[in-house]
Amino acid sequence: MKITIKEYLFPLGAAIACLAPSFFMHSCANTTQAPTGGKKDTIPPALYWTQPSPGSVQVDTHKTKIVFGFDEYVTIKNQQNIFLSPPQKKAPKAKVKGKSIVVSFEEPLEKNTTYTLNFTDAIADNNESNMFPGYTYVFSTGEVIDSMLISGTVRDCNTLNPIKGATVMLYKDQSDSAIFKSRPFAASKTDDWGYFCIPYIPDTLYRLYALKDDNNDNLYQAENGELIGFVDSLIRPIVKVNDTLGQMQKYDMKDTLECLSRKSEYEIRLFKEESTKQKLMNKGRTADRRAYVTFMSKNAWIDSLWIKGYRSEQLITQFNLRQDSLEIWINDRRRTPDTLQLYINYRKTNDSTGVMEPSLEHYPLFIEGALPKKSGRAARRNLKHEDTICVYKITAEPENVEQKGFSLEFDYPIIYENFDSLKFRYINPKQKEIQSSFTIEKDTLDLRHFTIRPKEKMLPGYEYILKVPYRAFRDINGFYSDSSEVKVSLPKDDKLSTIILDMQDVKGKLIVDLLNEKRDKTLRSYVIESDTQLTFPYLKEGKYAVRITFDYNKNSMVDTGNLLEHKQPEKVVFFKFKDDEEFIDLLPSAELTQIININELK
Repeated sequence: MKITIKEYLFPLGAAIACLAPSFFMHSCANTTQAPTGGKKDTIPPALYWTQPSPGSVQVDTHKTKIVFGFDEYVTIKNQQNIFLSPPQKKAPKAKVKGKSIVVSFEEPLEKNTTYTLNFTDAIADNNESNMFPGYTYVFSTGEVIDSMLISGTVRDCNTLNPIKGATVMLYKDQSDSAIFKSRPFAASKTDDWGYFCIPYIPDTLYRLYALKDDNNDNLYQAENGELIGFVDSLIRPIVKVNDTLGQMQKYDMKDTLECLSRKSEYEIRLFKEESTKQKLMNKGRTADRRAYVTFMSKNAWIDSLWIKGYRSEQLITQFNLRQDSLEIWINDRRRTPDTLQLYINYRKTNDSTGVMEPSLEHYPLFIEGALPKKSGRAARRNLKHEDTICVYKITAEPENVEQKGFSLEFDYPIIYENFDSLKFRYINPKQKEIQSSFTIEKDTLDLRHFTIRPKEKMLPGYEYILKVPYRAFRDINGFYSDSSEVKVSLPKDDKLSTIILDMQDVKGKLIVDLLNEKRDKTLRSYVIESDTQLTFPYLKEGKYAVRITFDYNKNSMVDTGNLLEHKQPEKVVFFKFKDDEEFIDLLPSAELTQIININELK
């Protein structure tokens, strides 16, 4: 639906009439020179007039210039934040002329089109750099101004934090390729709260995308790793433009209540797509008997791999969870050559056809920066103790030992193990030492990592001791392990608190994370597939967030989306505690039990 220029200017004219006295008053109080005394100027510049006037129609399409007059001398802080919708290939140019900003266009404007110019964090006064709060100027090269709008919020798909400066784009072209090859019909930028409003658009069907447009070309460059998000279905605007709507206002970004009160019709979650191309990206050799290769995309498909001079059974290989990185070890104690000749036959994407085809590639591997190998006495003199033993690390964290157990990790794969020789004991509060039993869990993703857990429930006030005796293990270098001992006790601080999550109506695989207040650190994590209680003990006073990821394909990791497959990233939600808060403010010496019904989160 569209409105005529007469209908559009009536409320605008009334608003200018009301604000005119304040414009004049402010104008008289500012000069081009910094004041020599008195209070510091904290008042931002005020827009005094425009030429053509807001809402003008039948504006020339060639060599168009728009002038914005302010009540004081201003400067352009950020040219890129003067944003034209629909965007052109070349961004508009702005320059200062007296107390005015003159905006010109490098290309002719389209006929019969409603345009908006948005100013956000772009202009400030000359004296104190007070930022102009923002403004949306509208004009048309046709006979009418389009009258509909849409609004929404753009967030990161993993943290759900708002994303500032994302480009939100509307396309009339409903083909999947439109965002790759053509600029949008209308667009806007998100503010500090990830909020956007695209006003003055016609009533029709659109596709809606959001993009972290790193090179500001208003096109999606997947190969550059740009973040992308989209709404699954076609959309149609239902809200008419009105100057009184909260969506149309320019608020102080520090005014939390006002900013959060704005209506948000759509939520778009930005994600980074997995590359659709597959090829070997990197390779290296980190030690005599250790090398690696990494790939562009996950789920690398290797048909065969060998190193010249070694049989297949002498090679130990291990993929990571994503299967985009492969570690290689040589299980042979003979002196290795200075350069290893690696051959790998894998499925590689053909650049011309886009189809994966078998590709045999050869890579010489040498240890970068390594000096030529010495033999005899000279070599023995340079050996360190860790060069002659099976190196391992055994750790236990008091706060996490009940969940994670004792972690035993080797530098190299082991070829001999004697777990029965390990000794586990505990000392009770009366200083009585008691021998105890334990279990061994081999990590399914890392053949060098093992988890050791006591069979008995761990108790406060007890000291738990795990001892690894001499020569319990032997690695592929032929070296035996030294003895080691680690002690751990559960935290004794009575001010520490506990959160218990009662997970109900669980019907699929979930990843449940406890995060810190900034949401940038995972403190504890569980993977569950049925109703259960999750305990997070020994927590300090403070704020915590609970993140729940719906692991739809049950691979125990968070999968991203795919634009062309219309696949959204796996759903992430932050549980809201009382009063709709996404954080729990945990008091000292507290035990909180929280019921989380998964069905209510969907």
